[in-house]
Amino acid sequence: MNVSVPLVVILGVVVWVAWRYMGLRGWHIAVCLLFGFFLAATSAAPEIRQLVSVLVQSVSQP
Repeated sequence: MNVSVPLVVILGVVVWVAWRYMGLRGWHIAVCLLFGFFLAATSAAPEIRQLVSVLVQSVSQP
């Protein structure tokens, strides 16, 4: 997936905005990071990566 770095940046900005303006606490961020880390190690990771890839391709097509 060629959009992994921009997608990570976009998700990082969303987390920052949620933390700054929506009252997201530091421990909420830590739980989300741990959830993503452990989810990436499961057997569901390839399907999630494929789904995200399809969604990004469908959004980026004119």
